Amino acid sequence: MITLKGDNIYIRALEPNDLEFIYAVENDQSIWEVSNTQTPYSRFLIRQYLENAHQDIYEAKQLRLAICQDQDFPALGLIDLFDFDPKNNRAGVGIMILNDENRNLKIGSEALELLIRYSFHHLNLHQLYANIGVENEASKALFTKFGFQCIGVKKDWNLINGVYQDEAIYQLINQQF
Repeated sequence: MITLKGDNIYIRALEPNDLEFIYAVENDQSIWEVSNTQTPYSRFLIRQYLENAHQDIYEAKQLRLAICQDQDFPALGLIDLFDFDPKNNRAGVGIMILNDENRNLKIGSEALELLIRYSFHHLNLHQLYANIGVENEASKALFTKFGFQCIGVKKDWNLINGVYQDEAIYQLINQQF
């Protein structure tokens, strides 16, 4: 099981006890636009997903980790590596903190730092990238804090509430390679 400890939080592999948390997140329509979800998920489907969450990143091509403040449940958010490409040593990064109160505690910042370190030192990735809506100032500030650079903008990329919006791609190259 993956557990990465920071000063104030840790990120860990998903557990069966995360069922209700994942159910709430996946069915929160306010975040569907960033997760590319269009339909609700049942507890049955999420239970199946959690049963397969033990798969190695090389099998699943993704890694979803829970962000926690102490050894007890519940999770405060999720941080993901997705589109894992072992041939080219890269992956996308996504992060979601459940509520504004937790966002103000710098939980996302510490979680992202842990994931970057894990990605570069343990997975030996050459690069990470993030897709961020151009209006999302908080996410842009979070990723640029760690050296991610905007390398382009995809015009009219996402249809949100009937309006096409641009999405920027941010990239961080591991300078150790």
